[in-house]
Amino acid sequence: MDLHVRYEGDDDPEKCTARRLAKFDEATLHRSARETPYGVVLNPHAEQALSPADDTGTLVALDCSWETAERAMFEMDGEHRALPFLVAANPVNYGQPFQLNTVEAFAGALAILGYWERAEAVLSHFSWGRTFLELNEEPLRRYSECEDSADVVAVQEDYLADDE
Repeated sequence: MDLHVRYEGDDDPEKCTARRLAKFDEATLHRSARETPYGVVLNPHAEQALSPADDTGTLVALDCSWETAERAMFEMDGEHRALPFLVAANPVNYGQPFQLNTVEAFAGALAILGYWERAEAVLSHFSWGRTFLELNEEPLRRYSECEDSADVVAVQEDYLADDE
């Protein structure tokens, strides 16, 4: 599974998970949408949820500040998919649903697509990485057993209903 990042470079370089992934040859950074390859684009504004049916061999994430992450920033070629309900483990957004950083988004997507070992590998470069998989183990397992986006949304609705 190839991991690619449309990299804006507007976050603190010391805290940037995309830069660390590139440093360890886990992902390739691209400075423009034109350079970024076609694949499954992890996009929180997408109308369809990521499911195991979306395994194309290439995942693309946008790495930018949450303040600039508007819908227009995600205009890249590819199949746009939203990640379902997952909880952040990173020190900035710990415990917050849907507030994942780039490596958490990749790890969640990899686990949903059935690449659990690769998810562990990308998270191994972060002291809190294992915690992300532990916090989300049950939903990730359930999402990975789904056939399509509709099944993933149904599982997500179970989690959101339990949260109320």
